[in-house]
Amino acid sequence: MGENAISGNLKNLTIDTRDSETLVVCFGEMLIDFVPTVGGVSLAEAPAFKKAPGGAPANVAVGVSRLGGSSAFIGKVGDDEFGRMLADILRLNNVDNSGMRFDHNARTALAFVTLRADGEREFLFFRHPSADMLLLESELDKNLIKKAKIFHYGSISLIEEPCRSTQLAAMKIAKASGSLLSYDPNLRLPLWPSEDAARKEIMSIWNLADVIKISEDEITFLTGGDDPYDDDVVLQKLFHPSLKLLVVSEGPNGCRYYTQEFKGRVGGVKVKPVDTTGAGDAFVSGLLNSLASDLTILKDEKKLREALLFANACGAITVTERGAIPAMPSMDAVQNLLSSSSAPRS
Repeated sequence: MGENAISGNLKNLTIDTRDSETLVVCFGEMLIDFVPTVGGVSLAEAPAFKKAPGGAPANVAVGVSRLGGSSAFIGKVGDDEFGRMLADILRLNNVDNSGMRFDHNARTALAFVTLRADGEREFLFFRHPSADMLLLESELDKNLIKKAKIFHYGSISLIEEPCRSTQLAAMKIAKASGSLLSYDPNLRLPLWPSEDAARKEIMSIWNLADVIKISEDEITFLTGGDDPYDDDVVLQKLFHPSLKLLVVSEGPNGCRYYTQEFKGRVGGVKVKPVDTTGAGDAFVSGLLNSLASDLTILKDEKKLREALLFANACGAITVTERGAIPAMPSMDAVQNLLSSSSAPRS
């Protein structure tokens, strides 16, 4: 998104969601990423940085909207230029931002993200504390949460109070309202006080989720070093009795899936990567957009494989451009890629 498209002083503006019956509400952090203007350099070597909106839950909300779905974001930013910019970006991307709150004392979070030569990322965060960590339970838009067909969240909000308790309260409201709970831990170790603290908190809400997306690295971390490719490891240590779907993302190689009834693998869609930022979030948005329209996907393996191939294509398109939100694909872009020869059959 070009900076000229951002209208300066608008804060949160309630948007009529296109279809509350399929609403995906995303809870958590939204921040500013500063990305080097050239790839393959360390932060110290970078000649300059370009700012971009970031934060996994916000990326997913935009991703769902970009695909034509209905989405909303709940979180806190600073009452500053960057915070207002982020609220505007959501509004301009047709995401309901009425659940955003603005902190007068804390700043919007910043992250410096390096793009190594292989397109992978390294992070340096500025959150001491940042506004996203200070969202209070009393500030939650409970009515918005109750409308969610799917309530999606990560683990970064679990790192500090008061946001930790606020996330737990929001999850409880969503669960009581019949929402499908979707969890992407989105491990960012530099933000946690220790590896043990990260593992403990991420797993503390594990059994509450209906749908979980994890990466191979996260399996290794959460299981204390076990083989992420071993189905028995996944099923015995990470699958829980009330889980409807566990998806393991494998980057360019696609994903694996596990449900109560079946398990399998869906191949990736081949593209030339430029920047992997937001690929996992695009994958999640593709999957959640499909589930919001049809929850029977969780019980029908053929439909599930089609939905996961679609999600793989969403992720693939995103890595062909720099940044997360600017690279989130439209429905037409995904369908065009899937109709090309590069897409595997589900």
